[in-house]
Amino acid sequence: MSKELGNRISILLKKQGLQQKELAERVGITEGVMSRYRSGTRDPKPETLACIATALHTTSDYLLGIENDEFSYPRVRRLIARNASAMSDEEKKELINALFGGE
Repeated sequence: MSKELGNRISILLKKQGLQQKELAERVGITEGVMSRYRSGTRDPKPETLACIATALHTTSDYLLGIENDEFSYPRVRRLIARNASAMSDEEKKELINALFGGE
C-alpha cells in the first residue's frame, strides 16, 4: 500500500482548498474509500487513480511518486491533454495567452 499516494493526495487537497468528501464525489467513490487511499491501506485501480489525478489537476505519475517535478514539460503537456475537454472557452483562451504571451 502506498503512503506516498496518500501524502500527495493530502498535500494537493490542502493546496487546492478541497475536502476529502468533495474529491470523493468528483471521482465517483465514497469518502470512506478515499480515506483508505489517503491512509495507504488500499490502492486505487488504475482508472480510479487517473480520475483522482484529473480531479486534482495532476498526473498519476506525480501521485505515485514516479514524477517529482510539478512543472516539467511532459507533465504540463499531459495535464493539458487530460483536462482540455473539461475547460471552458475562457479557460482555454487564458491558457493560450499564458503559453504564448498574448494579451
